[in-house]
Amino acid sequence: MKAEMIPSRMIRRRSFLQAGTIGALGLSMTGVAAARLATAGPPTARPRAVIFLFLTGGPSQHDTFDMKPQGPVDFKGEFNPIATRTPGIKICEHLPRLAQRSPHWALVRSLTHKNSGHQEGTYVMLTGRTQLPSSFRASRPQGSDWPSIAAVAGAMTQRRGIWPGSAVLPEKIVHSNQGVFPGQFAGLLGNRHEPWFIDATDKPHAYHSYSGAFPKYLFNLHKGQLSDKDDWRFEVANLALPEGVLGSRQRQRMSLLGLVERQQRQLEETAAVAKYDRLRQSAVSLLTSPQVRHAFDVRKADPRTLARYGNNSFGWSLLMARRLVEAGVNLVQVNLGNFGSWDLHGNNFHCLKQYLFPPTDRAVSALLDDLHESGLLDSTLVVMAGEFGRTPRITHIAPEIYKYPGRDHWAPLQSVLFAGGSVRGGTVIGSSDANGAYPASDPQTPEHFAATIYHALGIPRDAEWHDATGRPHPVYLAAPIQGLMG
Repeated sequence: MKAEMIPSRMIRRRSFLQAGTIGALGLSMTGVAAARLATAGPPTARPRAVIFLFLTGGPSQHDTFDMKPQGPVDFKGEFNPIATRTPGIKICEHLPRLAQRSPHWALVRSLTHKNSGHQEGTYVMLTGRTQLPSSFRASRPQGSDWPSIAAVAGAMTQRRGIWPGSAVLPEKIVHSNQGVFPGQFAGLLGNRHEPWFIDATDKPHAYHSYSGAFPKYLFNLHKGQLSDKDDWRFEVANLALPEGVLGSRQRQRMSLLGLVERQQRQLEETAAVAKYDRLRQSAVSLLTSPQVRHAFDVRKADPRTLARYGNNSFGWSLLMARRLVEAGVNLVQVNLGNFGSWDLHGNNFHCLKQYLFPPTDRAVSALLDDLHESGLLDSTLVVMAGEFGRTPRITHIAPEIYKYPGRDHWAPLQSVLFAGGSVRGGTVIGSSDANGAYPASDPQTPEHFAATIYHALGIPRDAEWHDATGRPHPVYLAAPIQGLMG
């Protein structure tokens, strides 16, 4: 299916601000139109982009992309490998759609680091730095933290028109018991380089044990069964401007959906255009763009599109990510899961088979298909990783909580999928030992992982970012993963 097009009538119609919002910023609709023209720029060659799928909680390498069918019984697990379209590469039987798309993707089976805690592992994978700083504090993001890959990518790439350089959706990584995870933010880069956090979900506190791709696949992590709590929302009803664009008094929540056309007509009658700085005009232009509404209104997509992606939060998130990249965002990070969806200390095999693999397999495959058929896959790198892998040995550490066994945290090894963006499809980089516990060849680190993303975005190897004091820091801390890209 070809990528969805934005009808021209949408571009001629509506503004998407609540009454008075533009007026509060001192701009008429005429000024907004002028800002759009000023930021549009001439057409250029197809820009590079990245969609980074972060599987919160840490998926098992044994049960996804590095299966050990000949291993010990207490390591092997319940699933069997199936052949992909690439001879010699096998993956889990419950990822059949991805298996058929192996010419588009490659696997790195040897990514390793040393941090087996959720917050620590998330920090090193999202910042691309193996060593935790001495100032690291769990559940307390700080200005002294290293910037996230998303923040660096947004700061070091050329913005396309009105769009921020990077975005994160559908929610920040927040755990009801552990708080906000550090490593997601701009840190030393400063607030003006924060990724654009797009909040599309709500999480009632009473749901703290529930996870997955709601509504259909919302499940209880501890009980391993479907929930009847399917009333979570998924819509960008209110959108905050990217950090650093406006002053604190002007940073208010701005409605995008539920619009007032009468206000638009009143604003369009205003002829005077105040002289405001270009950055402020860009911000207002972003929030009034019909492209923004199109990107966010994923639940109103064609029913056939929703069926291909999956009519659930995983599918909606990846469809939104594809639209944002197509529209002009250089890097979109999708946190695929909430409350540690992939953190299966218990009920591992049942939850993967019933509630996590189906929406992931469907949504990621649809994303690859759409990017390929629209001609965007060659210029868009898709990356899928978690904060770590899982223990080779199957455990049952808390039978009073979990009915069935699972796997625990394991930082020494995880498998990462790369697709598009000049990736050599049907390739496997690195290998693990016989037990799937440690790299056996070609070990890769979070630094190599981050460098691969920066390389895919076209950031020069000698690039530097500067902290608030003006001190320079190298973007690349290692080489991109060798042999991965053609």
